Amino acid sequence: MVKTQALLEHVKKARSASSKRNFKQSFELVINLKDIDTKKNEINLNETVFLPNPIKEHSKICVIASGDLHLRAGKADADRVIEINKIDEMSDDKRIAKKLVRSYDFFLAETSAMPKIGKILGKFLGPKGRMPLPLAPNAPIENMITKYRTAIRIRGRTLSLATKIGDEDMTDEHIVENAITVINAVVAKLPNNEKNLKGFVLKLSMSNPVHVPIQEVV
Repeated sequence: MVKTQALLEHVKKARSASSKRNFKQSFELVINLKDIDTKKNEINLNETVFLPNPIKEHSKICVIASGDLHLRAGKADADRVIEINKIDEMSDDKRIAKKLVRSYDFFLAETSAMPKIGKILGKFLGPKGRMPLPLAPNAPIENMITKYRTAIRIRGRTLSLATKIGDEDMTDEHIVENAITVINAVVAKLPNNEKNLKGFVLKLSMSNPVHVPIQEVV
């Protein structure tokens, strides 16, 4: 279990280690691991983590659907809504397909569209771990778009995992809550859970890193 107060002190150190910039910096967390054989694929993370305190620059959501689901996704302000039949137009244009995959963090798609998406876009979405979440036609798309805007993806096969966990405008307490949520999600997927944690690094975008010894916070 992560010690909240100890981690809070390191967040404060990371903030104080940063100089004032002309732009809003992000808080970043690096989780360093140990005693995992990466050659044997003992770690292959592709986890969606919903942060309790949303980051200002939210994840971009693309919805692929038709009919009522398409209309409701548009009204819910999805970053982009694509009609299912538009996917066919991408079958002969790799440039457009690759640009689509790069432009959005999460994809939500009507279940009936999944075979077509897999055939035409799967080779681009799969390697990036962005295959769509299937949706029933009556899915509560409004709530799902709101939820996925708070999400980040933790993905990697190495002993060092990095992700954004907040903005400098957020309180230290909110940064800590987000960090603990991410750490717990990663630990749950490790072969030996907390025993595979080596340590953490906290920093803002342009600051010096603050190393967090594992024995101080876990």
